[in-house]
Amino acid sequence: MAEELTISKMAQRCGLTAHTLRYYERIGLIQSVARGADGHRRYSAQDVDWIAFIKRMKASGMPIKSMLEFADWRRLGTSSIPQRRALLERHTEGVRAHVQELEAALAVLTDKIAFYRASESAMTSPTDEKGKAHGKPLRTRSAKTG
Repeated sequence: MAEELTISKMAQRCGLTAHTLRYYERIGLIQSVARGADGHRRYSAQDVDWIAFIKRMKASGMPIKSMLEFADWRRLGTSSIPQRRALLERHTEGVRAHVQELEAALAVLTDKIAFYRASESAMTSPTDEKGKAHGKPLRTRSAKTG
Protein backbone atom coordinates (compact mmCIF):
# COMPACT_ATOMS: atom_id res chain seq x y z
CA MET A 1 0.00 0.00 0.00
CA ALA A 2 1.21 3.49 -0.81
CA GLU A 3 2.42 5.73 1.99
CA GLU A 4 -0.25 7.88 3.59
CA LEU A 5 0.75 10.99 5.50
CA THR A 6 -0.90 12.52 8.51
CA ILE A 7 -1.50 16.24 8.42
CA SER A 8 1.57 16.90 10.58
CA LYS A 9 3.82 14.78 8.35
CA MET A 10 2.33 16.41 5.25
CA ALA A 11 2.90 19.87 6.69
CA GLN A 12 6.50 18.95 7.44
CA ARG A 13 7.11 17.44 4.00
CA CYS A 14 5.52 20.35 2.11
CA GLY A 15 6.79 23.19 4.27
CA LEU A 16 3.29 24.39 5.10
CA THR A 17 1.44 24.54 8.38
CA ALA A 18 -1.41 22.19 9.25
CA HIS A 19 -3.58 25.30 9.45
CA THR A 20 -2.70 26.21 5.84
CA LEU A 21 -3.45 22.68 4.64
CA ARG A 22 -6.86 22.76 6.34
CA TYR A 23 -7.52 26.22 4.86
CA TYR A 24 -6.61 25.04 1.34
CA GLU A 25 -8.98 22.10 1.76
CA ARG A 26 -11.78 24.31 3.16
CA ILE A 27 -11.65 26.74 0.21
CA GLY A 28 -11.41 23.93 -2.36
CA LEU A 29 -7.82 24.36 -3.44
CA ILE A 30 -7.15 20.82 -2.22
CA GLN A 31 -9.82 18.19 -2.83
CA SER A 32 -11.28 16.57 0.25
CA VAL A 33 -8.51 14.50 1.73
CA ALA A 34 -9.09 10.82 2.49
CA ARG A 35 -9.61 9.95 6.13
CA GLY A 36 -8.28 7.03 8.11
CA ALA A 37 -10.39 4.81 10.38
CA ASP A 38 -9.60 7.26 13.18
CA GLY A 39 -11.11 10.13 11.14
CA HIS A 40 -7.78 11.89 10.66
CA ARG A 41 -6.63 13.12 7.27
CA ARG A 42 -4.40 10.81 5.24
CA TYR A 43 -2.55 12.48 2.37
CA SER A 44 -1.41 10.52 -0.68
CA ALA A 45 1.55 10.91 -3.04
CA GLN A 46 -0.83 12.64 -5.49
CA ASP A 47 -1.71 15.13 -2.75
CA VAL A 48 2.00 15.81 -2.22
CA ASP A 49 2.46 16.48 -5.94
CA TRP A 50 -0.59 18.75 -6.12
CA ILE A 51 0.50 20.78 -3.11
CA ALA A 52 4.00 21.14 -4.62
CA PHE A 53 2.33 22.56 -7.76
CA ILE A 54 0.19 24.93 -5.68
CA LYS A 55 3.31 26.17 -3.90
CA ARG A 56 5.02 26.87 -7.24
CA MET A 57 2.03 28.80 -8.50
CA LYS A 58 1.88 30.79 -5.26
CA ALA A 59 5.63 31.50 -5.48
CA SER A 60 5.13 32.73 -9.04
CA GLY A 61 2.57 35.24 -7.84
CA MET A 62 -0.57 33.51 -9.08
CA PRO A 63 -3.59 34.84 -7.20
CA ILE A 64 -5.59 32.37 -5.09
CA LYS A 65 -8.63 33.09 -7.28
CA SER A 66 -6.74 31.80 -10.34
CA MET A 67 -5.43 28.78 -8.43
CA LEU A 68 -8.99 27.95 -7.37
CA GLU A 69 -10.16 28.26 -10.97
CA PHE A 70 -7.37 25.92 -12.06
CA ALA A 71 -8.25 23.44 -9.27
CA ASP A 72 -11.92 23.47 -10.33
CA TRP A 73 -10.96 22.76 -13.94
CA ARG A 74 -8.56 20.02 -12.83
CA ARG A 75 -11.44 18.24 -11.09
CA LEU A 76 -13.36 18.25 -14.39
CA GLY A 77 -10.70 16.07 -16.00
CA THR A 78 -9.27 16.15 -19.49
CA SER A 79 -12.15 18.18 -20.93
CA SER A 80 -10.74 21.26 -19.17
CA ILE A 81 -7.18 20.94 -20.44
CA PRO A 82 -7.58 23.87 -22.90
CA GLN A 83 -8.77 26.18 -20.10
CA ARG A 84 -5.96 25.10 -17.79
CA ARG A 85 -3.36 25.60 -20.51
CA ALA A 86 -4.73 29.06 -21.35
CA LEU A 87 -4.69 30.12 -17.70
CA LEU A 88 -1.07 28.96 -17.32
CA GLU A 89 -0.08 30.74 -20.55
CA ARG A 90 -1.61 34.02 -19.33
CA HIS A 91 0.08 33.65 -15.98
CA THR A 92 3.41 32.82 -17.64
CA GLU A 93 3.27 36.11 -19.56
CA GLY A 94 2.90 37.98 -16.27
CA VAL A 95 5.74 36.02 -14.67
CA ARG A 96 8.04 36.83 -17.60
CA ALA A 97 7.22 40.54 -17.29
CA HIS A 98 7.91 40.39 -13.57
CA VAL A 99 11.25 38.64 -14.18
CA GLN A 100 12.22 41.47 -16.56
CA GLU A 101 11.32 44.03 -13.88
CA LEU A 102 13.40 42.13 -11.33
CA GLU A 103 16.36 41.93 -13.73
CA ALA A 104 16.20 45.71 -14.26
CA ALA A 105 16.05 46.26 -10.49
CA LEU A 106 18.98 43.87 -10.01
CA ALA A 107 21.06 45.83 -12.53
CA VAL A 108 20.39 49.08 -10.64
CA LEU A 109 21.31 47.44 -7.33
CA THR A 110 24.50 45.99 -8.80
CA ASP A 111 25.53 49.41 -10.13
CA LYS A 112 24.79 51.05 -6.78
CA ILE A 113 26.86 48.46 -4.92
CA ALA A 114 29.77 49.01 -7.34
CA PHE A 115 29.52 52.76 -6.75
CA TYR A 116 29.58 52.31 -2.96
CA ARG A 117 32.54 49.91 -3.16
CA ALA A 118 34.46 52.44 -5.25
CA SER A 119 33.51 55.19 -2.79
CA GLU A 120 34.70 53.12 0.16
CA SER A 121 37.94 52.33 -1.61
CA ALA A 122 38.58 56.01 -2.30
CA MET A 123 37.80 56.88 1.34
CA THR A 124 40.38 54.41 2.63
CA SER A 125 43.08 55.05 0.03
CA PRO A 126 46.48 56.23 1.31
CA THR A 127 46.98 59.96 1.77
CA ASP A 128 50.01 62.08 0.90
CA GLU A 129 51.99 64.09 3.43
CA LYS A 130 49.48 66.95 3.34
CA GLY A 131 46.56 64.67 4.25
CA LYS A 132 44.95 64.71 0.80
CA ALA A 133 43.67 61.48 -0.66
CA HIS A 134 45.38 60.21 -3.77
CA GLY A 135 43.32 59.74 -6.87
CA LYS A 136 40.21 61.42 -8.14
CA PRO A 137 37.82 63.15 -5.76
CA LEU A 138 34.59 61.30 -5.02
CA ARG A 139 31.70 62.16 -7.26
CA THR A 140 28.94 63.64 -5.18
CA ARG A 141 25.51 62.07 -5.32
CA SER A 142 22.24 63.79 -4.72
CA ALA A 143 20.10 62.76 -1.77
CA LYS A 144 17.57 61.46 -4.29
CA THR A 145 19.91 58.82 -5.80
CA GLY A 146 21.69 57.81 -2.61
